[in-house]
Amino acid sequence: MIDIIPESKKEILAIRQLITEAFEQAKVAELVDIIRKSENFIPELSLVAVEKEEVLGHILFSQIIIKTPNKTIPALALAPLAVKPSHQHQGIGSRLVQVGLSKCRELDHAIVIVVGDPRYYQRFGFQTAGNFGLQSSLSLPDEVFMALELQPAALKNITGTVLYPAYFQNL
Repeated sequence: MIDIIPESKKEILAIRQLITEAFEQAKVAELVDIIRKSENFIPELSLVAVEKEEVLGHILFSQIIIKTPNKTIPALALAPLAVKPSHQHQGIGSRLVQVGLSKCRELDHAIVIVVGDPRYYQRFGFQTAGNFGLQSSLSLPDEVFMALELQPAALKNITGTVLYPAYFQNL
């Protein structure tokens, strides 16, 4: 049975290896290391899929902000989501997203932003962020930049820019 639990220190190396293998490069694993050391890291929202003590997947939500003309609104970035290549297409990623979003709601977060495949993330309720009046501080195609309201109307009447920390620029 696969359990979805918060990461622990003993899993950090396995998470790094998993992400490097899943993305076929070390940059994304390095991003996770940087986020983990930043003020934007939320330990309860760095989750692993574990079976018999083997880390099969990882998802991370970290703090970002939406800057509007009048105010700054807190949000979360879902980045990255990774599943061990030998265990992909078995629903592990979907479970990580579902459990992760549920945990975000439990912690009273209202907005999640993701950059990814719309065909994948739309099944969880994500919509093109531009539909909400949002743009990104990163140079991205519109269709891969998506948002999800975890609380009803969390993005209603909000127009602004999602400001990613500088460490996201290197991806």
